[in-house]
Amino acid sequence: MRKLPVLFTAFFVQHFCAPAVTAQTDNALLWEISGNGISSPSYLYGTVHMICTEDFVTGKQLQEKFKSAQKVFLEVDMDDPAMNMKMMQLSLLQGKKLSDMFSDSDYNKLNIFFRDTIGMPLTLLNTMKPFVLFSILTLKSLPCAEPQSYEMTFVNMAKEQNKEVLGLETIEDQMKIFDDMPDSVQVQMVMRYVNEFDEQKKEFAKMVNAYKQENLDMIYRQIMSSPDIAGSEEVLLYNRNRRWIPVMENAMQSGKIFFAVGAGHLGGPKGIINLLREKGYTVKGIKEER
Repeated sequence: MRKLPVLFTAFFVQHFCAPAVTAQTDNALLWEISGNGISSPSYLYGTVHMICTEDFVTGKQLQEKFKSAQKVFLEVDMDDPAMNMKMMQLSLLQGKKLSDMFSDSDYNKLNIFFRDTIGMPLTLLNTMKPFVLFSILTLKSLPCAEPQSYEMTFVNMAKEQNKEVLGLETIEDQMKIFDDMPDSVQVQMVMRYVNEFDEQKKEFAKMVNAYKQENLDMIYRQIMSSPDIAGSEEVLLYNRNRRWIPVMENAMQSGKIFFAVGAGHLGGPKGIINLLREKGYTVKGIKEER
């Protein structure tokens, strides 16, 4: 359960929350932030939250910049010892069950899909919120049984290097985004994923391929091809980016920081890179040596 909200947020952003236009950026996943009065550079890295082991890479530049930082900021503090308990509590439906949210025919189809494809009866999840189903579905989209997490890797690296791990937002903030979504929208998204499961796996593979190429433009082109969640970009992406900027600015005043967030947050006119540039920072892409 520990990785589900972070994974779900990333999937939302990277697959559904596309800006109408994109700002020109270099194609890179690792970025140096300097200027505007900070005494030393900080670093920003765009992650894909779950990826197969054979596609998982932490390059030399990434490891060096991580090691040079004094603190690590993820979207949420995944090093928080209370994280598991908070996530369990926030994942539970209040006053209703999944079977109350889906039509009889959709629930029956979903139950069969989970039994035959996921390998568990839906009754085990009947008290869980729809995003839990979606997280399980996205994990099943990966063509491997044991995916890797950049966030958990960074948490482990931070522990080994005695670095503090912090969050740009709280898990409560992140979960509220989905709690505020109408039930009908969440149901529609889950059923679309089930109905188009093979196509969704292909789209996820395309996203991973673009990520491996460090190609933010390609990622955005794929994002913009999705018809889902149109009109929800402000809530799911842009508002969060704007809220993170002052947190990042305050942190960078105290020293060299390593930030890691979903790659979907980086690009576009309202993405973190452009927002930092508008504040007067120099944000420069760092390509890994291949």
